Amino acid sequence: MAEQTIHFRVEGVVQGVGFRDSMCEVARRLRLDGWVRNCSDGSIEAVARGTPAACESLLAWARRGPPAARVDRIDTRPATLEEEALVGAGFRRLPTR
Repeated sequence: MAEQTIHFRVEGVVQGVGFRDSMCEVARRLRLDGWVRNCSDGSIEAVARGTPAACESLLAWARRGPPAARVDRIDTRPATLEEEALVGAGFRRLPTR
């Protein structure tokens, strides 16, 4: 089955609420590769690679986030080559950018 790699940015109350750790758990259950990190503007940035159905499931979760989060906006697009280069096996947290 074909894979895709998507980038998304999540805005709202998404830092300091366990968003990255929760996203890693969900992404691993979905067998996605990729990464998530905090951004200095207060948003969360992530790249996920896997089946379209698994990527959509992660995106659906990200629209809600963990219980303490408040998601105001989410933007998605295909990942750039530079973003894809950071994807390894599994799903991990990267340092803040």
